Amino acid sequence: MNHWMQRLKNFPWRSLLQSATLSNLLIAALEILLFWGVVHSPVVGNVLKMLFSPPLGVLTQVAIAIGMGALTVYWLEIWQQRFLLNSSTLWALVGCLLLGLFIKSLLPLPTFLVDLSSLGLMGILIGVFWKGRPYWR
Repeated sequence: MNHWMQRLKNFPWRSLLQSATLSNLLIAALEILLFWGVVHSPVVGNVLKMLFSPPLGVLTQVAIAIGMGALTVYWLEIWQQRFLLNSSTLWALVGCLLLGLFIKSLLPLPTFLVDLSSLGLMGILIGVFWKGRPYWR
């Protein structure tokens, strides 16, 4: 029982939280920028209506979440110098991303790219473990 607690304490939490925070901030900035575009341009609003209406909307949301997960692993690869990535750290990274999405859902921000839903979770899982495939051990 003490073994898994020790492993949990030894995770590179700072790097995991930094890369997850950077991804969440990037998505939040894109959402604010797109919201501003919808308010000021009917063309942007029509394009987003088309992209997020069924059945294309589901694919769009999953694709954006996949990109978010893959981008987070990419940033973690850039910053990882002192630790080795493996499947445990990838699962911790998914948890950090979901924590960031939960905090973002509490804020009064527009959330239409990636939100804390089953589609977002599925896309993040696919993105993290697709980009992190070399680290499965």
